[in-house]
Amino acid sequence: MTTTASSGAPDDRTSLPPVPFDPELAAALDVLTGQLGDTLALDDIPGVRRASLAQRPSDETLRRDGTFEVEERTVPGPPGEPDISLLVCRPAGVPSPLPALYCVHGGGMVIGDNRTGIDSALDWAAELGAVVVSVEYRLAPEHPHPAPVEDVYTGLVRTVELAGELGIDPARIVITGGSAGGGLAAATALLARDRGGPALLGQLLMCPMLDDRNDTPSSLQMAGLGMWDRTANHKGWTALLGGARGGPDVSPYAAPARAEDLSGLPPAFIDVGSAETFRDEDVAYAGRLWQAGGRAELHVWPGGFHGFDVMAPQSAIARDARAAQLNWLRRLLAS
Repeated sequence: MTTTASSGAPDDRTSLPPVPFDPELAAALDVLTGQLGDTLALDDIPGVRRASLAQRPSDETLRRDGTFEVEERTVPGPPGEPDISLLVCRPAGVPSPLPALYCVHGGGMVIGDNRTGIDSALDWAAELGAVVVSVEYRLAPEHPHPAPVEDVYTGLVRTVELAGELGIDPARIVITGGSAGGGLAAATALLARDRGGPALLGQLLMCPMLDDRNDTPSSLQMAGLGMWDRTANHKGWTALLGGARGGPDVSPYAAPARAEDLSGLPPAFIDVGSAETFRDEDVAYAGRLWQAGGRAELHVWPGGFHGFDVMAPQSAIARDARAAQLNWLRRLLAS
């Protein structure tokens, strides 16, 4: 998106010069913004959802010429709430039990479904011999916090309960998500720790959406630039939290950057572009994991815009990012 307005109170940090995009990514961004226009400004959420649904991959596409067996499982949701759909893609003909990638889709808290952005996880699963379980969660603003994270957490609990049927090793489940999905994945790891829930092997957080306050230097510095700027971020968080957004009482299970205690969490992989809104909140989160005695691997990709590894997958920097993600998963699963 290329909107120029920013939200929130004026701040003299808006005079910071923007970080330049990687030249190859800048060319890709010009094409993407021409194709998408102001779609990601979130002025028409129903319209964006319709467009997203039109691009849902079919079961046949997900099977990848027989590489995966695909099914949708309906499982009980949180107490008193609707059932949840889990999309399960299992490597065909591979003996169980297998590790699992528990996937949380992105979409700014307001768009997407359990098939959104699943290609990356299927690529990893094909290399690693892992089951992919992608959770459907209720979307804001119709379903504000805590509905999305409670759905994601409950889906994780149900996945562990069904591990035997699904051919999953419950001791080797990695939660993963990008953007809003990364934020929800981090929040779910916090919930699992605090509720004594499933013990995750790791958390792979790609450009995660962690901080509702939307006031870091990078959010101001990159306002109006890239694929998800400060204005869109304001709209996404407001959809999830309403008038509480940016206030003193936001739960860490909504915005993980609010968590006071980051100890006892599973090993984390965090990556983000240097030229995007979420850079500083993601770097800070990795730093606080280390300060709490945790394990974290952080990559800040120079000149990367939000979601560059998915939106410009043929670029050199995207290939490096995808390789780093896969290598981290390989080392984690071998440990």
